[in-house]
Amino acid sequence: MCAQHRYCMEDPSLDVTDKLLMEQIQPGSRVLDLGCGDGRLLARLRDERDASVLGMEIDITQHHGAIARGVPVIQADLDEGLHDIPDQAFDYVVLSQTLQQVLHPKQLLEEMVRVAHQALVVVPNFGNWRIRLQVLKQGRAPVTEVLPYEWYNTPNLHLMSMHDFQDLMRILGIEILKEIPIIKHRAVEKAWLANLRAQQILYVLQRQEQTTEHAPSKPATPLTF
Repeated sequence: MCAQHRYCMEDPSLDVTDKLLMEQIQPGSRVLDLGCGDGRLLARLRDERDASVLGMEIDITQHHGAIARGVPVIQADLDEGLHDIPDQAFDYVVLSQTLQQVLHPKQLLEEMVRVAHQALVVVPNFGNWRIRLQVLKQGRAPVTEVLPYEWYNTPNLHLMSMHDFQDLMRILGIEILKEIPIIKHRAVEKAWLANLRAQQILYVLQRQEQTTEHAPSKPATPLTF
């Protein structure tokens, strides 16, 4: 773990999320990965999807790891924004296990749908039943596989459930094109009681004004649990 820095939280479902993310990205696309770590995903996209890739990473060790893979990467702090990146410069922007660690998640999401046609975001789900049960039984800040830190050393600043994230997208006018829960390290589309069962979720997002009548419709509003 990289508890001394943000933007470097390990993903317990790494193989699943990598596979899911790659499935969303068309061959030959321009991809920006925010908090790219050692460039693992970008190297695969370059080699397996013929993608044009760029990473942003704050941690110097991870930054060097990405360079060692031959991945172009900028050492930058996401809390300072994406102001230097032009509108719609990329086809996809990826933010995996990072949103909950930035100081201003709302502003970063708005910037993401500005700089790319679609944003792919993976977040932990604070509405998961194990987290609820720990809080109920122990009355303490939860520690789980997906949220493995104690309250005093966690890099996570903003925790959310699926419903919280959906509410924010409505406020920001961002379309949720896909919502894919990850349950027991498996992607389960249209999962029953997803907000209760999912440990993580992959969201595919797009600004509403980009959506046409042929675009995928919004996912149905789930029951609240």
